Amino acid sequence: MALNDEETTTQLSADIGPWYRDVTPANWRSLFAAFLGWGFDGYETYALTVVLTPMLSQLLDPGQRANLPLWGGIAVGVTLLGWAIGGVIGGMVADRVGRKRVMVFSIAAYSAFAGLTAFSQNLEMLLVLRFLTGLSLGSEWGTGTALIAETWPTRARSKAAGTMQAGFGFGALLASAVWLVLSEFGPGMWRLVFVIGVVPALFTLYIRRNVTESEVWQQAAGRDVPEKRRSTLGQVFRDRVSRRRVLLTLVLSLFSIGAYYTVSTSLPLFVKQLAAGQGQAVVNHLTSLAGITYNVGSILGYIAGGFIADAIGRRKYIALFLVGAVATTVVLYLSADSVTTVVWLAGVNGFFTLGMFAAFAIYLPELFRSRVRATAISFVFNSTRLIAAFGPIVFGNLVLALGGVTKAAVILGSLYAVGLVVLPFLPETRAVSLDESRVSGSTSAGTAG
Repeated sequence: MALNDEETTTQLSADIGPWYRDVTPANWRSLFAAFLGWGFDGYETYALTVVLTPMLSQLLDPGQRANLPLWGGIAVGVTLLGWAIGGVIGGMVADRVGRKRVMVFSIAAYSAFAGLTAFSQNLEMLLVLRFLTGLSLGSEWGTGTALIAETWPTRARSKAAGTMQAGFGFGALLASAVWLVLSEFGPGMWRLVFVIGVVPALFTLYIRRNVTESEVWQQAAGRDVPEKRRSTLGQVFRDRVSRRRVLLTLVLSLFSIGAYYTVSTSLPLFVKQLAAGQGQAVVNHLTSLAGITYNVGSILGYIAGGFIADAIGRRKYIALFLVGAVATTVVLYLSADSVTTVVWLAGVNGFFTLGMFAAFAIYLPELFRSRVRATAISFVFNSTRLIAAFGPIVFGNLVLALGGVTKAAVILGSLYAVGLVVLPFLPETRAVSLDESRVSGSTSAGTAG
């Protein structure tokens, strides 16, 4: 994808001045929409984590409560299962009908099912609603990520992607803060946490009126080519380059997501273990504080990711965060001997373990062409949850077998390191343009832009 002299001069001219110089109001609106959409996902996902113990304590039969960690793992796992299926389907649909339409549908659907979760009367009803919520949640990330990648200027793209990913952290932070307040009124207030999850449905009106569909996708979808009649997922796997990239990034996604859900599920249980005997109200308060610092750390990690990726390159940035995730998980769960220490270390751990997921929003869109971009990145980011869904269940069993969360969290949290194996086999894509109209001969599904 070499540039000729005229294109090189244009590129050098465009790089003069601050990175945000060429960002338009339409760009900011698309970022705001993607940020809030993914933020609502963060709220809904982390809401389940922070209320897991009081919620299951009410819904489980007396005989089931002894295995609460196991049932908690199943509840998280079922959500991930729905997320995986919904994410893959949503990405394929987004490449057919557009990013904007799928985003609107996704937000409306998971808002409805999140609200219905508040009315769960037993474990079975809860699990069904969690699956349906996950099914709806999965579609949002791929559409928002593709929209940002295709609408933002090249040198501002990674910063926007990292900021969009930070929406998840802000949503999770909101869930922690909401539970911090509501838990003071009793464990039964977990239902109100999910009722608040209905609010995002109102945001769909903003998207419909203020967000413009990606012109890059419209141009790709409008081309009269035989591929339009084929499955976009099939197109991804028929092309040798894109198939290789999907398989390599699937490894990165699988072990990162599996490790993250283990670490995030471990935190409330670890706080409870250290705070044993201090009273239920105190434990709920401390759990919320740890969740807040964890998500503040993740927000900083998300936003910093876009700048670090541009400074040192995509692969070095990802490697840095993978190593940091393993190291801080070991330090957190093996050295912390008080809840106060956990609360502060959780922030550092969140910077790496959750902050590293900005890498998927930054890097994945640069590996695939527009016609199949949402399909490819959604498949990589979401399909691995079909396997990772068993991670929390395995974790719950390990907790019971090892007599606590410490060793289980360290063992499964170390899975982040597996991602280091595939990085040398993936290309560096810093500064690659995703505007295919400027790149002649870009016909391969594996072409970055």
